[in-house]
Amino acid sequence: MSVRSIKAAVGAACSAFLLLVAVPGSASAATGQFRYTYTTADGYEAVGFLNNPAGGECINLAPPSSAPGTPSRAPKNRTDATATVFLDTDCTGDTYYTLPPGTGASDRLLLRSVVFS
Repeated sequence: MSVRSIKAAVGAACSAFLLLVAVPGSASAATGQFRYTYTTADGYEAVGFLNNPAGGECINLAPPSSAPGTPSRAPKNRTDATATVFLDTDCTGDTYYTLPPGTGASDRLLLRSVVFS
C-alpha cells in the first residue's frame, strides 16, 4: 500500500467520523414549555405543562389528578418546535391541530396527546 492510498483512507475515515458527529439525533428536545388546561377529579381547573419535551415522541396528556376520560384543552405552545395536538391518545385519529412555535388555542380545542417536530 502506498503512502498516498493510506492518506486517502485516513482522510475518508476522518471525514466519515466528522459527519456522524455533526448530524444531530432525531430525538432532540423542543426548547421551552408547552401548557394546557384540564379539569381535576374534584372539578377544579388546573394547568399542566411540559418543559423541553422530547421531539418525535408522542406524549399522552393525562395528568394524575384529571377527571377520568376528560380531554385537556387550550394548548399554548411556548416551545421552539411545532406541536401537533390530537384529540385521541397515542397521537392517533383524524382530529388533530398543528400549533407553530409561540402560538396557542382557545378552550374549544380539545386534546389528549401531542408530538413535537
